[in-house]
Amino acid sequence: MTDSELDSQVEHIAVYARVSPENKIRIVKSWQRKGQVVAMTGDGVNDAPALKAADIGCAMGITGTDVAKGAADMTLTDDNFATIVDAVREGRGIYANIKKVVGYLLGTNIGEVVTVFTAMMLWHKTPLLSMQLLWINLVTDSLPAIALGMEAVEPEVMEQKPKPKSEGLFAHGLGVRIVLQGFMFGLLALLAFVIGEKGTGELAGGQTMAFAVLSLSQVIQAYNMRSEHSLFKIGVFTNQKLNKAALLSIGLVLVVLFTPLRIPFGMISLSPQLYLEALGLIFIPVVIMECSKAFGLIKHQH
Repeated sequence: MTDSELDSQVEHIAVYARVSPENKIRIVKSWQRKGQVVAMTGDGVNDAPALKAADIGCAMGITGTDVAKGAADMTLTDDNFATIVDAVREGRGIYANIKKVVGYLLGTNIGEVVTVFTAMMLWHKTPLLSMQLLWINLVTDSLPAIALGMEAVEPEVMEQKPKPKSEGLFAHGLGVRIVLQGFMFGLLALLAFVIGEKGTGELAGGQTMAFAVLSLSQVIQAYNMRSEHSLFKIGVFTNQKLNKAALLSIGLVLVVLFTPLRIPFGMISLSPQLYLEALGLIFIPVVIMECSKAFGLIKHQH
């Protein structure tokens, strides 16, 4: 067969016999010309060129030659093909968790930018001091984000189709959702700032309430980002690492809010009513995200 003849038939051929090293490379490249991601397994010296040409070369660890292992991208230490499936599953889970962490961090940080920028433009007041922003970033960008990256692989991850090579990290509307979530946090913090300032008659009161709402709602957002399915379907507290991280983060926020440490942070004590109103604002992201998932606004694109 010529290359063009092979390209026209390669999708309909399941078995090749007595294939030479040259033809192995031709088969690999024919699939690649079809735009497919090609995996090649082999153990001998004659497999090395095709292992090198494939997108993912997989050599046998027990029976494979040193040449094959050197040409391959990965080595099966147990020579079991089922291990490849496990590796794909784990890889898909890692990629999904990277997207969750990136979406979480970008969304929460956009919220902080929106809060400060909008308040300065509208009222020429800063809703959050630099110390408060640093503390929020310490609380939200460290432990919850790390724990979110350890989320278990979702059961249906192997039912999804392979992703195209050209697909970006923010494909299928993820970038738009991140921006919208950022504006949601910004609006909640601005609303808290206005309520707190009016309720106490002090700028520090507004800053205290904005700090409480922004920091704690972002911790809650880590749970929203765990899956594109409802929290109540996957189990609210099934990620034990995230539970511990969230408790520690909430504790750090409460220490600043309810101990003398609030003084160097430029915050004051609020009335019980204002704390209750702040609590209501903190859980609004859960309602919005759950409604978005229920109405199909947040879903995996198969």
